[in-house]
Amino acid sequence: MNIAEKILAAHCGKKEITAGDFINAKVDVVLANDITAPIAIKEFKKIGLNRVFDPQKVVFVPDHFVPNKDINSAEQVKMLREFACEYGVTFFETGRMGVEHVILHEKGIVLPGDLVVGADSHTCTYGALGAFSTGMGSTDIGMAMASGEVWMKVPKTIKLVYHGQLPQYIVGKDLILYTIGQIGVDGALYEAMEFTGEVISNLSMDSRFTMSNMAIEAGGKAGIIAADAKTVAYAQERAVRGLSIYTSDPDAQYSNIIEFDVSKIEPQVAMPHLPSNTKNVSEVADVKIDQVIIGSCTNGRIEDMRDAAAILKGRKVHPSVRCIIIPGSQAVYRQAMHEGLFDIFIEADCAISTPTCGPCLGGHMGILAEGERCISTTNRNFVGRMGHPKSEVCLSSPAVAAASAVTGYITHPQEVIK
Repeated sequence: MNIAEKILAAHCGKKEITAGDFINAKVDVVLANDITAPIAIKEFKKIGLNRVFDPQKVVFVPDHFVPNKDINSAEQVKMLREFACEYGVTFFETGRMGVEHVILHEKGIVLPGDLVVGADSHTCTYGALGAFSTGMGSTDIGMAMASGEVWMKVPKTIKLVYHGQLPQYIVGKDLILYTIGQIGVDGALYEAMEFTGEVISNLSMDSRFTMSNMAIEAGGKAGIIAADAKTVAYAQERAVRGLSIYTSDPDAQYSNIIEFDVSKIEPQVAMPHLPSNTKNVSEVADVKIDQVIIGSCTNGRIEDMRDAAAILKGRKVHPSVRCIIIPGSQAVYRQAMHEGLFDIFIEADCAISTPTCGPCLGGHMGILAEGERCISTTNRNFVGRMGHPKSEVCLSSPAVAAASAVTGYITHPQEVIK
């Protein structure tokens, strides 16, 4: 079996499963946010139970419209807060919260070998730990809160192998954008994406989280990277329970195996209006921008803050551009502050926000007006994703976004660092 099948088999009490099997599996973590939890709560209460299956395994993270941007968002979060108080589930209050897919692994809530379900499509992020994590609808999450189980079809797995030596400025964001550009937004539809090869082994954990995060943008059910010494060291530093490590068997079955030589790729930019509309940065140079967003569950970690600061240090954001920096958690915020990155950002004329999803989904903290264009380190660039339906969003790494903030148009970092 491959990693995905081994994890699911372990959680449904079977020695062996294959793609296409239908299973009931016990979950380790059930996650919901301020948009999706209210629906799950309503479904849960229809059952009439007086407790969730395990309060320590149910986690609410209000992050999409938090700090509350209006009365409606305040009412949504109030519902989560009251449910958490009544049932004893984990709730991350403002001041302690962060972007959900940054803080759960940061705090050791998700660990290698876990089965994680969340009412958010980017729950696939935790595959970077060697977990099987996937997004589900709020009704499924309501039932998982009650029973501790989910019903699902075992997905096929597509194996993606990365070879070569990464050029300067190429990080996990470039690799996943390149991959989606090659296979398309449905290239891994309802399949687990297993990322492997020497390039993946050499990636930092932050870059691995970025890659797994965007598996859903290729239609993936999960995006998994086998846990290695780097993963174990990261998890053990945070874990409050044991780890389970799974690796694919040599004769594991895959629906497809795709190999990439990434030695010569350029930084990637996904142009409007799909993550698969990827271009080399040199192909889209001189495209004017109005706004830059550096943050989100895709690129709101400390490595992302450092990459942006390295470009912005001693430079100014272009007068016609607004650059918004959003650390993904309070821990990232504090570390960036202690490392002096905030001084660099403020001297460059950037705005710094408390952790929030905010502009990624067109919520707040950076909405686009008609005709405006943003280059962002977020994960989606659909029509109207960040504001007006006649605005545009381009996706890139933090280094490309920061370089573009300086020049006012999409720019290769090497054009700024000379």
